[in-house]
Amino acid sequence: MSALMINRGSGSLPVYKQISESLRQEVQNLYKAGDILPTEAELAKRYNVNRHTLRRAVDELVEDGLVIRQHGKGTFVLAPTIDYVIGANTRFTENLEGLGVTTQSRVLRKQIIPARGGVAEKLQIEEGTEVIFLETLREVDSKPFCISSHFLPLERAPEVFENYQSSSLHAFLETECSVKIKRTESLISAVSPLEDDALQLQMPRNMPALRVKSLNVEMDSLKPIEYVVTRFRGDTAQLSIQP
Repeated sequence: MSALMINRGSGSLPVYKQISESLRQEVQNLYKAGDILPTEAELAKRYNVNRHTLRRAVDELVEDGLVIRQHGKGTFVLAPTIDYVIGANTRFTENLEGLGVTTQSRVLRKQIIPARGGVAEKLQIEEGTEVIFLETLREVDSKPFCISSHFLPLERAPEVFENYQSSSLHAFLETECSVKIKRTESLISAVSPLEDDALQLQMPRNMPALRVKSLNVEMDSLKPIEYVVTRFRGDTAQLSIQP
């Protein structure tokens, strides 16, 4: 690639800013997620600047989440961050398809188990009460985005265990179980992914995941109907809280 014509005149942008904007356009238009950038020495030579100036330019891209440095390996292009809204009436499919991306939900596990500990507490049921445990993998543009572990009282929504296969679980609850829900609580934390999660999300174990614990209630009765723990890839999701 040809070197950037740097404007060093009075009133022009700092040189590192000009280089940063040039690299930003290259990353967005010529690279895909996982690609590695040329070394800092190669880029410094291309732009005819010292390594310090070049590093400041790349720092801008790191801060904006476009690339990540891995010690001893190089600078890698990250997948674009997806702005995922968490609100009272959030629906995964509708939320993301509104951004112009394709989505798919796949059931990984479906079981009937006794409620224990925090699950029983959140759903306000006695320990040992049967609940549906449903684990789903959500994909965006055919790439893993998040894994969700859903817990629902079996007595209230047996159709989920019997018939739910894919697409929007909340839409299924509304059409098949006559249950309209809303979110009342979301607790967000950064965690190290479990081995199974890292495998399903195709992410390294040393990359953080964003974990969201949410409680959904029936709109009419305000009784808890779903407790869900979702793990997002930390490099692809930006969580936007909208009460």
